Amino acid sequence: MAKVLFINAGSEGHINPTLGVVQELIRRGEEVVYFAADQYRDRVESTGAEVITFDVNTFIEAFLAGGRSFWGRVGGLLRTADIVIPSVLEQTNGKRFDYMIHDSMFGCGRMLAQLLDLPAINSCSSFAMQQNLFGSMRDSLSRDVSADENERAQQEFQKLVHHVQAKYHVQVGGPFEIFCNPAPLTIVYTSKQFQPDGESFDKSYQFVGPSIAPRTNGSFDFSRVDTDQLVYISLGTVFNHAVDFYKLCFAAFADTPYTVILSIGNQTQIQELGEIPANFIVRNYVPQLEVLQHAKLFITHGGMNSASEGLYYGVPLIVLPQGSDQPIVARRVAELGAGIHLNQEGLAADHLREAAEFVLKDSSIQKASLEIGESFQAAGGYPRAVEEIFAYKQSLGITK
Repeated sequence: MAKVLFINAGSEGHINPTLGVVQELIRRGEEVVYFAADQYRDRVESTGAEVITFDVNTFIEAFLAGGRSFWGRVGGLLRTADIVIPSVLEQTNGKRFDYMIHDSMFGCGRMLAQLLDLPAINSCSSFAMQQNLFGSMRDSLSRDVSADENERAQQEFQKLVHHVQAKYHVQVGGPFEIFCNPAPLTIVYTSKQFQPDGESFDKSYQFVGPSIAPRTNGSFDFSRVDTDQLVYISLGTVFNHAVDFYKLCFAAFADTPYTVILSIGNQTQIQELGEIPANFIVRNYVPQLEVLQHAKLFITHGGMNSASEGLYYGVPLIVLPQGSDQPIVARRVAELGAGIHLNQEGLAADHLREAAEFVLKDSSIQKASLEIGESFQAAGGYPRAVEEIFAYKQSLGITK
């Protein structure tokens, strides 16, 4: 039995894909200690892992202090080192690990691997990035701010690099290393078909498809739901306080043949929405995997998890990105013909309804969605991820 340290300071979209992996590692005899925000303690502990936690509010405050420029965002990741690294070192003091798995973002993974002298595996819950794609993202973010702001943020970034290297005696590397945490093995939770330029990645990147593991957080009663024309709408767990958008959905689909399940999250109260049309089912939470197995269309923010879960079941998408990597996901969905990309700003109810009708009737979109879903299922999911982890472990001579 090998002992594994899993570092993941990310949000739900980073946590969920790893749960099946951790559960499978433990089933196969590994012992896992998992570092995450306290709000995910119960979810991670349900896998059988030991959980250690950190103060997520302090973490987010440090990350956002860098500002919105490219250099500010990378600097924000470095600022979190003073929260993540001491917390991990203190809570694992006296424990010995055989290898570690770290999230591709927010985990100070490469630095902790150096400090603990552990072989590392990268867990990538979004699209994998090579230097060319990373450079495009850098250029795009740099165009959004003034030259003066970029210059100030870059100077501050250099100060942060010197601070972290001097304090922790690690090699920080450049922006690519900080932002993407590259490692000898990177597990990517998508297929080569969905990954932009998927065939250009070498064997150190293993595309295992979405990590779809059974969830035990509730069920949904479909006994009185007409699923023949079921539309599912959700903006995920972060950017979901969107009362105006939810009311727009009412205007778009009220008095239509569609049954609409609308998941509004915990930031909006159902009573804020006023009168709910008769063909709508509105909940703060629904078991998404279960709903997607019945849905004919998924209107989504385009988070990597949500988009992947929809396509895994062959459900075409309308993507309205809210932030983060969601515009990249939206573009990829549109490029592959598995749905369409809409801008929420200025969106009218009749435009949303027409878009839904178009997607539901277009056989080529249905076909593309099914093909991507097939590529996801063929990639192997969390069992394949664990096979790759064990192969890497064996290559290092770790025989426990």
